[in-house]
Amino acid sequence: MKKIILLCLVAIMGVGVCASYAQKKEAVTKTTVFMTDIDCENCAKKITNSIPFQKGVKDVKVDVPTKKVTVTYDAAKTNDAALLKAFQKVKVKAEVAPEKKK
Repeated sequence: MKKIILLCLVAIMGVGVCASYAQKKEAVTKTTVFMTDIDCENCAKKITNSIPFQKGVKDVKVDVPTKKVTVTYDAAKTNDAALLKAFQKVKVKAEVAPEKKK
C-alpha cells in the first residue's frame, strides 16, 4: 500500500514539473510591419525565399503594392534589428513601420 501511494505521489510530481516546464517554453509571438523599397514580384520572391529561414520566424507576408512586409516571429529567438539585417543580406532596404495610433 505504501508503494502505491509513493508511486502516485511521484507521478503527480512528474506531471507538475512537466506542466511548469511547458509554460516556460511558451513563445512570445510578435508581429512587425516593415516598409521596404520593393517594386516587383521578384523582390517579393527574394524576401519570401530568405526571411522565413531566419531563426524564430513563423510567417512572412509581402504586399508589393503597399511595399509592406509583415513578419510574425518568436521574440525570444529574434528581434527587429536581426530581421533588418536579414533584409540587408538580400539587398532590400527596410525599416520598421510606425505603429498606427488607435
